[in-house]
Amino acid sequence: MKSVTHGVSNSGGPIALLFAFLALTGCHGGVVGFPDGQPTIAPSYTIGGTVSGLVGSRLVLESPSNCCGQLIASAGAVTAPDGTFEFPSDIALGSGTTYDVTVTTQPTNPSQTCVVANGIGTVSHSNVTNISVTCTTNPSRYLYVANLGSNDVSAFTIDTGTGALAAVAGSPFPSGNAPDSIAVDPTGRFAYVSNQTDSTVSAFTIDRRTGALKAVTGSPFAAGPGPSSVAIDPSGSFAYVANGNAASVSVYTIDASTGALTTVSGSPFPAGISPSFVAVQPLGQYAYVVNEGDGTISVLSIGSGTGELSAVSGSPFLTGAGARSLAVDSSVRFLYVADANSNVLSAFAVEPNSGTLTAIGGSPFATGTHPYSVAIDPLDRVVYVVNEGSDGISAYALGVGGALTPLVGSPFATGSHPSCVLIDPTGSFVYVANAAVGSVSVYAIDAGSKSLTPVGGEPFAAGSNPVSIAISD
Repeated sequence: MKSVTHGVSNSGGPIALLFAFLALTGCHGGVVGFPDGQPTIAPSYTIGGTVSGLVGSRLVLESPSNCCGQLIASAGAVTAPDGTFEFPSDIALGSGTTYDVTVTTQPTNPSQTCVVANGIGTVSHSNVTNISVTCTTNPSRYLYVANLGSNDVSAFTIDTGTGALAAVAGSPFPSGNAPDSIAVDPTGRFAYVSNQTDSTVSAFTIDRRTGALKAVTGSPFAAGPGPSSVAIDPSGSFAYVANGNAASVSVYTIDASTGALTTVSGSPFPAGISPSFVAVQPLGQYAYVVNEGDGTISVLSIGSGTGELSAVSGSPFLTGAGARSLAVDSSVRFLYVADANSNVLSAFAVEPNSGTLTAIGGSPFATGTHPYSVAIDPLDRVVYVVNEGSDGISAYALGVGGALTPLVGSPFATGSHPSCVLIDPTGSFVYVANAAVGSVSVYAIDAGSKSLTPVGGEPFAAGSNPVSIAISD
């Protein structure tokens, strides 16, 4: 699932894999003889191959037959840039060992389907390197818009061929007062909305057949004062809410069965002044908070299994004035911040082990007037920024080192006062919420130039003052 509040996107990029090895089981090589009184160790081999097309998180491969154990893969960290993988090297596999590699968990965030080829065989007298895992992104089915002015959520079905929208039966669905942000969990089962005036979070179940929303039992759930943004971690275990009037982030565990929220111990956690936006890194290791009041970014480490937050060394990091939102590329190399009062996009390199940020060469980059929302396409090729003050989308090619170069034809016209930009997980369409006219504009992305062309029938009517968009498969 993929969601954007004022434009963040947790989208895909050049294939790079991070492998975490869990629950290892299987056979081990051993002593086979004692010539001349010394043991002879049998040769051992590895099992592996290549993964292509992976832009989601937590793909699980398993070979339970006679070897290997379990392998978890995510697009994001640069440990195997060519997409190669191996099952754990500490499991010694001798000649004659059988293997049967299957996908036991498909990737999420975005939702993908991965298929294994050459996954069954027997180890001979060499390493196995020909297993092929091919992943494709599942087309999005539903789009949700938080309408700040009408206190509701508009729901649409998505035409996967054209990107066009059609209202879901029963839409719009009531929310709390002044809904400012919406996010969908990675499984596509739940949606969450932060309500500024009520200081609450509304939780909904999503009807997977129709896209309709139904309030979760116990909803709405208490947040801090003036919640301005909500984000879900890639595992779907935790929800993070930036409290705009309290300089803090509230953290909740998500009940996997019901979608209900329970406050995490120690919550809320400190952030900067007037936090306007929160996003979770695609690998789920860090949360990023844009603090509009002091022009900073808080980088917070996420406790494994607990969701608890703690500031990394050097946090908060300075950005431009009036920082509104941010986006992180899927390979977790670069982070971009829309600085609304500076009319620039600030760019940072992300240190993968510590999470610290360093401004990249050429940053900040000029945008239109009052940039409000930023998104990155799934393959980390293009950065799109909506400019609320000049009614346009600035588009940039993402180059080596994170530098940005304006695309030919940029900026592209939008409706009045665009407040949010979102790219669908397949990288085919761009969606923009036009706050002043209550609509959503839809653009097709040219496969070569990445230029934008309005699709037929747009703009599509939403509620009053739409400010945030989320997509579900």
